[in-house]
Amino acid sequence: MGLITIRGHLGRGAPEIGKLIASRLHIDYVDREIIAEVAKSINWSEESAATKEMPNGSLFGRIVEALGRAYPAVAGYSGAYLPTWELPLDDAAYFVGLQTAITTLAENKALVLRGRGSQFILKDFPGAIHILVGAPLELRIKRVMESSTEDEAEAKKEIERFNSSRRVFTKRYFQADLEDPLNYDLVINTADFSYEAAASIIIRASSFKENVSARN
Repeated sequence: MGLITIRGHLGRGAPEIGKLIASRLHIDYVDREIIAEVAKSINWSEESAATKEMPNGSLFGRIVEALGRAYPAVAGYSGAYLPTWELPLDDAAYFVGLQTAITTLAENKALVLRGRGSQFILKDFPGAIHILVGAPLELRIKRVMESSTEDEAEAKKEIERFNSSRRVFTKRYFQADLEDPLNYDLVINTADFSYEAAASIIIRASSFKENVSARN
């Protein structure tokens, strides 16, 4: 099994489905939050013993390697994974580093990767399948309310902020429309499919995509 990227605005179920897929396939799941946590756990201002002691091929080690390739001369790598609305405008160095980090993570091992433009950076990656998860706004508001202490108005506002920041990020760095179905191999509406069913569909579709890539 190869590489799966999954994308979906807040409340659509992308992280839940991504984690289910990774668990079923016994592969790693990575998103911005995980990468940021790894970056924060290491003192980048000096050579870290953790980079020498990590298990070969571990998720921690792969993220460290990816960040090291992306920003070899910069301390504080976690800045590259700020919330989208805090990213610098027109930052070419950020974009190059982001591409390097994502590509490095995808190079050597099967992976489920969510967010940060991975579907655009890895659009031509052999065997990769790119997934967009959708759901009606009413259902998304309900899900956000169930997973937090927010009321309906607050949940709607959080969704709108999340959506807006992702659209700006995608336009800024990829000159693309995040919601354009032509940027994906498969679009799934989680109003019609449970997270478990969606994960099963994606796994099956991924095997087809990988077989086609192998024949070509």
